[in-house]
Amino acid sequence: MNIFVAKLNYDTSDDTLLAAFEEFGTVDSAKIIFDKFTGRSKGFGFVEMPNDSEAKNAISSLNETELDGRTIVVKVAEPKGERPQRRERY
Repeated sequence: MNIFVAKLNYDTSDDTLLAAFEEFGTVDSAKIIFDKFTGRSKGFGFVEMPNDSEAKNAISSLNETELDGRTIVVKVAEPKGERPQRRERY
């Protein structure tokens, strides 16, 4: 299951995110998303867990909890095609 994690501290690392989710089971990957121009964290990331029941437990346990001093939002990631489209900026 692909999990979306938002409102992350800009200093949170992939390893910190991984450790938080490993408490609930096997984690295939944990990745913070960075701005390609500034190199700064965008404040969100994704965690991939192969076991759906472990992933659901992690989501319900970690949502609205504190990680690195910030209250995070954790939910099932929406497939890319189902997200609302962003407007183009001119």
